[in-house]
Amino acid sequence: MKKILTWAGIAFLLFFLISAPAQASATVTGILDSLRGAAESVITFMQNLFQ
Repeated sequence: MKKILTWAGIAFLLFFLISAPAQASATVTGILDSLRGAAESVITFMQNLFQ
């Protein structure tokens, strides 16, 4: 079952990338921006913790 869901997820991602590349790009950019913001928050926390 896990293998089927994995392949279905990959197929969905490929379909999304092919059918709507602009929206896929915006989605990836949003995810990366969120991850960057989270990393910056952790770095700021750690810097304030050890000052």
